[in-house]
Amino acid sequence: MFKQKTIIVTGGSQGIGAGVVNAFIERGYNVVATSRNVTKSKELVQSDNLALIDGDIGQAVTAQKVAETAITRFDSIDALVNNAGIFLSKPFTDYTAEDFRSLISTNVEGFLYITQFVVKQMLKQKSGGSVVSITSSLVTHPIAGLSASVPMITKGGITASSLNLASEYAKEGIRFNTVAAGIVDTPLHKDNPKEFLKSLSPMGRISDTKEIVDAVIYLTEAQAITGEVLHVDNGAHVGKW
Repeated sequence: MFKQKTIIVTGGSQGIGAGVVNAFIERGYNVVATSRNVTKSKELVQSDNLALIDGDIGQAVTAQKVAETAITRFDSIDALVNNAGIFLSKPFTDYTAEDFRSLISTNVEGFLYITQFVVKQMLKQKSGGSVVSITSSLVTHPIAGLSASVPMITKGGITASSLNLASEYAKEGIRFNTVAAGIVDTPLHKDNPKEFLKSLSPMGRISDTKEIVDAVIYLTEAQAITGEVLHVDNGAHVGKW
């Protein structure tokens, strides 16, 4: 008998997150989406299979509420997309303690708490699952002129943790993969010059949201893939250009 799968998406109110939410609704999933103001989003399709939870994913109480909603309303958690994240570009010595706390809260704690709740539920279900996290190609392939050393502490941490988790839970069938995104046409870059953004990859183009969404869907449903870092960055990770 077919059982409808349930996926959690963090940072689901706009941009990549909203694209992921809508795509999985279209694919017949139940979706629990969260962000600080996700209930006010105008980018999400309306569906009986969609639950929206407002809150700061960097707080364990929000993560718990999201996980409990998935279980009580849809009876399972089969996949997670860790999309919530913030990015600040400035010279290394200009980052403040407050910058660092904000990055750690949203990017690292926002990954940690919800992933813990999800894995606990997947272990109870004994049917495996998927966790896909959005990181950055800048983790291992920095670009001169785009200073992002401190945000990459957080994104690099997610990449490293995902690789370790892929090994830790392989025998339970829980897969962990990351999408290392380059420059994507989202509200994050609405005030940045387009020609500059195009110069940050050898292909000289900006990814659209659908290209990241397609990668997320692929990794979520690819049963033989775990511990993978899939670069969707118009070739930025291949080196100097």
